[in-house]
Amino acid sequence: MLPYALIDLHCDTLTALLDPTRCRDTLNDPLSQLSLQNLPQNVHWAQCCAVFIPDGLTPEESVGYYRFHQRSFARQMNDLSKLVLPCRTAEQIKTAWAQNKTAALLTIENASALGRQPERAEQLAQDGVVMMTLTWNGENLLGSGHSTQHGLSPFGREAVAAMEHAGILADVSHLNDQGLDDMLAISSKPFVASHSNARAVCGHTRNLSDPHIREMTARHCLIGLNYCSPFLRDDGQNAGPEDLLRHIEHLLDLGAADCLALGSDFDGSDLPPQLDSPAKAANLYDFLLNHGIPQPLADKILYRNALEFFQQNLP
Repeated sequence: MLPYALIDLHCDTLTALLDPTRCRDTLNDPLSQLSLQNLPQNVHWAQCCAVFIPDGLTPEESVGYYRFHQRSFARQMNDLSKLVLPCRTAEQIKTAWAQNKTAALLTIENASALGRQPERAEQLAQDGVVMMTLTWNGENLLGSGHSTQHGLSPFGREAVAAMEHAGILADVSHLNDQGLDDMLAISSKPFVASHSNARAVCGHTRNLSDPHIREMTARHCLIGLNYCSPFLRDDGQNAGPEDLLRHIEHLLDLGAADCLALGSDFDGSDLPPQLDSPAKAANLYDFLLNHGIPQPLADKILYRNALEFFQQNLP
């Protein structure tokens, strides 16, 4: 038994496979973990596709890097239109599903895509960008990722306000604790951790602390569960659905039943063999049901929470 839908808040497929010997259509490359042609046929799918911008680029280089990959996304949406529909709202996602197409949402990993101008958020929204992480692992003009120590900069605070005004969801995955504290202090709207787990279960700094999880659930934010093995368990062994379940149970204990979603990190990290394809991710539904998660809650985790969050928070 499968759900009728699955929403995945993060993959790196759009920019992860830029090898000239590989398929030009990165989102439909049969060798990638996430490939449109390989999605389960009996599951309506919505996929957030990130333009990943690496650390170390100048603001101007970051803008150019974003623009190159944004054009690739737009071209692929046109060339693969029989399979996929670009979406920016919950209603558009439903339209894609009614047409038996995958819903694709454009996101950005690393808000260096803003360059030196917070007001560029308006242009990004016009491009169709739905969500943007404030940092990657290191520092940018906005603030610090989990491997560095500073919080949000004055520019970062301006950028968050500009994103909220433009209708782009702020994504705090990769942000460090001080930056997340700052985000909680300045944000006026619910935000997202698109691919982060619970630090109490696995101590990696990429995961969320209990106080932050509690505050995010109180603010009706959205937390996407990451399948990456180092974020699921501490011992260096391959993780599996059982480890994901441990994070789910802990997050539920913290009151996150209405905030949990999925954020696979396909084509962007070290995924365990049991979770390294869309078909295996879809099997999480039966796995959750067989391990005592009630069907309404399993539906929430796989798609309902994310769909309702988009309905409430995307213009």
